[in-house]
Amino acid sequence: MDFKTDFKPMTIQPQEIEGLSFQMITDELGEHPYTEEQYPVVQRVIHASADFELGRSLVFHPNAINAGIDAIRRGENVIADVQMVQVGVSKERIYKYGGDVKVYISDPDVTEEAKRLNTTRAIISMRKALRESEGGIYAIGNAPTALLELIRLVKEGYAKPSLIIGMPVGFVSAAESKDELLKLDIPFITNIGRKGGSTIVVAALNALSIMADKRG
Repeated sequence: MDFKTDFKPMTIQPQEIEGLSFQMITDELGEHPYTEEQYPVVQRVIHASADFELGRSLVFHPNAINAGIDAIRRGENVIADVQMVQVGVSKERIYKYGGDVKVYISDPDVTEEAKRLNTTRAIISMRKALRESEGGIYAIGNAPTALLELIRLVKEGYAKPSLIIGMPVGFVSAAESKDELLKLDIPFITNIGRKGGSTIVVAALNALSIMADKRG
């Protein structure tokens, strides 16, 4: 069958599309409060979501960027709350320095323990992460209960993450968990409100890993 159309496919290369997109983001975002080091994260979050409101809602601990870059370059692991983060992140730049991307939420022992304690797998996965991945970057985009449990463990002195990227999406406890994260005196990247998600956390992680690679 012969399909006739006036549609002409774009011939621009992917790198050019990304560059054009980033320039459009910069033009449309205009003046902003972010530092030169923070802006690549903001830019990639907006690029991943096409949501300027979300981009403007990002909040950074003053040492967040350096802490994340240093953790990647030391080969520390990334601990994600769900597989979507593990699948989406550009793992090659994490692997390059000896790190890995870990997810524990679907492990059989996590499922069994969650049933035994009548709690969520997200909570138990954070407890397992402490036993198996000391320090590291915690990347939470889906489960507010994981973020709240991690915050509790930090407050009680059990957890000492190098960086928390906490941007769970949703209606139940999502915004509240981020409000609690803002109270911690450890490096974090978060946002205000209900928006977020695994794609957003992946964008922030990828921005950090690119900056870590450039620092070499």
